[in-house]
Amino acid sequence: MSTIGWVGLGNMGRPMTANLVKAGHTVNGFDLVEIAVEEAAKHGVNPVKSIAEAVAGADIVFTMLPKGEHARAVYLEADGVLAHADTKTLLVDSSTIDFDSARALHAEAAKAGFRFVDGPVSGGVTGAEAGTLTFMLGGTEEDVAEAKTFIEPMAGNMFHAGGEAAGQAAKIVNNMMLSISLQGVVEGAVLADRFGLDPKVFYDIATVSSGDSWPLRTWYPVPGVTETAASNNSFKPGFATALMHKDVGLALAGAETQGLDLPAAQLVHAQLQKLVDAGLEGLDTSALIKNIDAKAEGLPE
Repeated sequence: MSTIGWVGLGNMGRPMTANLVKAGHTVNGFDLVEIAVEEAAKHGVNPVKSIAEAVAGADIVFTMLPKGEHARAVYLEADGVLAHADTKTLLVDSSTIDFDSARALHAEAAKAGFRFVDGPVSGGVTGAEAGTLTFMLGGTEEDVAEAKTFIEPMAGNMFHAGGEAAGQAAKIVNNMMLSISLQGVVEGAVLADRFGLDPKVFYDIATVSSGDSWPLRTWYPVPGVTETAASNNSFKPGFATALMHKDVGLALAGAETQGLDLPAAQLVHAQLQKLVDAGLEGLDTSALIKNIDAKAEGLPE
């Protein structure tokens, strides 16, 4: 088994590292938030106090961070990964960040003599816990093939999306599509309720009909319909509104650079912004239902 360095032990990083530990790897984990490190340690991660300690002797280093600026800092600053890792170590950034930051990390890693793969994921906390995440990988064929050997315990699917930053491009577009689909689900759930339909009966109909979608089956925003939905747990985040707001913003920013108008993405970004403005960015993204029905069942008081 191998030694893995890990930086970023938040809601996604903790269960992902737990699956690596279960697979027999030694995982040296670091996060600026001490309690995150403590929680990861409960699942077998070796807690360390710096990036330098996390990357020391590692066969591969993973990072899972909130934004592009955090990824740039972790890799490029004086106490960062490039300054302390051995150039033999493969680097994989599984954060969801902007396309330009991903390209910059590829360039700076190559300049410093490192191999680098951008490898964002889809599947949320439930997928991270179950080890069924979808990894979208950008880099050379050789580097992606090596990364896959370590990723396997965390993944249900692994795709080589293309060259540098292709993984980030795929993730940004995917999450934009997810948010648009989810907006349709929350609107449909409320309208079905107003028409007097039983939510479970409507859900059963929609999942075998043309209205079917992943957020319908997985995140249906009415309690008691599907067990994986945050609506069963007061909309505590599987995928937080703040993160989806960020991801759709990344898609819109990327679209602007390509001269594209994305009206549906603009609409759902505005709906997410309403939740952020109301201080609800910590709720699950399916709390979008609040914008349609402020008294929807399952919403926190």
